[in-house]
Amino acid sequence: MTEPVTYFWIAVAAIILLVDIWAIVSVFRSDKSEATKVLWAVLLLALPVVGLAIWGIMGPRGIKRGTGPSSPEHSKG
Repeated sequence: MTEPVTYFWIAVAAIILLVDIWAIVSVFRSDKSEATKVLWAVLLLALPVVGLAIWGIMGPRGIKRGTGPSSPEHSKG
């Protein structure tokens, strides 16, 4: 492969990795059961791109109380 194409695919892989990490952190901050969190994390790790798509459509929503913004100006409630 040529050098620019190689850098492009490295950038794509890095972006997918960062979004996967963000999704996994989001899953573990949700209020779902521990088993559900582990299953989502395994899916996201095993199938990074497809797992992200599935998580984006059907993944857990919301975060546990106390894990969000800590300052009043950043909280919505």
